[in-house]
Amino acid sequence: MGSHSHSGRRQFLTSGAALASFVMGAVRSVRGQTAAPEARPKDNLAYGQPSPFDNTIRRAPAQTSTLTDTALMTPLQDLDGIITPSGLHFLMDHVKGIPDIDPKKHRLLLHGMVDRPLEFTMDELKRLPSVSRVYFLECNANSRPLRGPNGESVQMVHGRTSCSEWTGVLLSVLLKECGVQRGTTWIVAEGDESNKYTMSIPLGKAMDDTLVAYAQNGEPVRPQQGYPLRLVVPGWEAIRAVKWLTRINVVDRPYMAWHESGNNADTIPNGKGLWFRFELGPKAVITRPSGGQRLPGPGFHEITGLAWTGGGAVRRVDVSTDGGKTYKEAELQQPVLRYAHTRFRFPWRWNGEEAVLQARCTDERGEVQPTIAEAAKNLGVTTDYFYQADHFNGIQPWKVNRDGSVQNAL
Repeated sequence: MGSHSHSGRRQFLTSGAALASFVMGAVRSVRGQTAAPEARPKDNLAYGQPSPFDNTIRRAPAQTSTLTDTALMTPLQDLDGIITPSGLHFLMDHVKGIPDIDPKKHRLLLHGMVDRPLEFTMDELKRLPSVSRVYFLECNANSRPLRGPNGESVQMVHGRTSCSEWTGVLLSVLLKECGVQRGTTWIVAEGDESNKYTMSIPLGKAMDDTLVAYAQNGEPVRPQQGYPLRLVVPGWEAIRAVKWLTRINVVDRPYMAWHESGNNADTIPNGKGLWFRFELGPKAVITRPSGGQRLPGPGFHEITGLAWTGGGAVRRVDVSTDGGKTYKEAELQQPVLRYAHTRFRFPWRWNGEEAVLQARCTDERGEVQPTIAEAAKNLGVTTDYFYQADHFNGIQPWKVNRDGSVQNAL
């Protein structure tokens, strides 16, 4: 790709060779979907592997008619802190296959309603000012299988969420270099895989905190998570976080491509529906003790779990040991970061009798996580609706039986 120098560009782009190759007229984009010749599996010892005694792994849910995509769920019950190891980050494969992309051939094109269409190589992107931020990702279908074969554990019910440190370039930096034209209201992001996964995002969010990420937890983004480049859209459903990012079209309306049309048609029984549901509601989930686990006996136990919200930061988590009759405030692990998982802890002395444990999140805007009954009342539906619905953030109760076994109480 040729290098060009243009006046008016920022100093960090004008020092040395220009960092972007301009695309004037016909779009030139080289897409490499074959591994580089020197690519080979990493040596397990050299890369580092968990102990063979550690069985902390992602697991696939039992197949049902509503789970048609490849899914691997994060083992929330086995993790501590707030960072999900890269190898345990949940996977929802909507594209039927993980492409092998040579980063030396990969390009990111920005075009459409811009003054200067630009195409970046990976090396050029990495020369731009970078940021590292801790953000959660959550599938819009998370917490949906509340009963049945997938309702037995926190991993199967709520494991479509993970939290990582993402490193890359703010999308706003790239859009400003292109010169967004008047009348622009949306961008359309496209992935470089076989069926061109495409999502529309309002320009306001794109210019705010949306990140073009090339690293996750200090290492290159893994192939299942979009290597070599993916979007991260903080606080919004993970289907917006386009993997294998190769093209951003700056436009004046949402394009409603095939993937998002299928995901956005959110209809409730009263006939009403929403085309777009971006932001994820406040949610707290107890991960220990939780379904499928067993308490060894009465006495002291620490109740712990994770809370998060698309509304910014978690401000408070309350825990109930009597099925929601009374609540007490839990301790939040510091620092509490916006759009990140927050670890909460609550001391509990179990007396050996039946108990129902649940947690409730309140975010910085004062929005409170509802019970499943409250959520149903708000929408004018029965609670059965939420056994298939997306964007469900209702409170999850776990029942502790007298023998110490724990089960889903919904």
